Amino acid sequence: MTANCRSRNIASLLVVALAAPAFGQAPKPAPSQASAPASTTPGGVAVRGAELPPDYVIGPDDVLGIIYWKDKDMTTDAHVRPDGRVALPLLNDVQAAGLTPEQLRKKLTEESQKYMEDPSITVVVREINSRKAFITGEVNKPGPYPLLSPTSVMQLIAMAGGLREYANSKGIIIMRTENGGQISLKFNYKDVVAGKNLKQNIELKPGDTVVVP
Repeated sequence: MTANCRSRNIASLLVVALAAPAFGQAPKPAPSQASAPASTTPGGVAVRGAELPPDYVIGPDDVLGIIYWKDKDMTTDAHVRPDGRVALPLLNDVQAAGLTPEQLRKKLTEESQKYMEDPSITVVVREINSRKAFITGEVNKPGPYPLLSPTSVMQLIAMAGGLREYANSKGIIIMRTENGGQISLKFNYKDVVAGKNLKQNIELKPGDTVVVP
């Protein structure tokens, strides 16, 4: 083989080697564009504004995003304390429980006008931890359950894994606080399953406790 032929063969081999990926090395995947999942506290639920229950008002343990446009120092995530207040930069403690996000936004705007011109504020509900119903007694998974959408007694029982074998299905009681006092509502599981007296399968309210003896 002449020197010129050997030179051409070597050059061809170099071109092939440079064009191919390194042996055993997989091509790097493109960086993912998906955002990280929203973090939640135990029992908490990350919520977007469009998914808020229609009758939602802020309550203790909820987490709110208070966004001041063009003012990063004022922007914060605020945890609603048991007393219903949130601690915010400059404004200190502000009552939030019992207000809708829009009512809180207007309140913060009014308070902020004392310290800045034309504040632009958005209130985002990060987590709903205050809207819960409780079920206890002879069900498979007793405990608190979030009320993020209309939920009936039958639906809560299903969420709790159904009744246990020896549950008194005719003697179920819903405990509810109304006007500062406790009331009890009866619920007959067997009747509802049979399609009778369906009015007793009421929609639950935050704070209700379903007792299955």
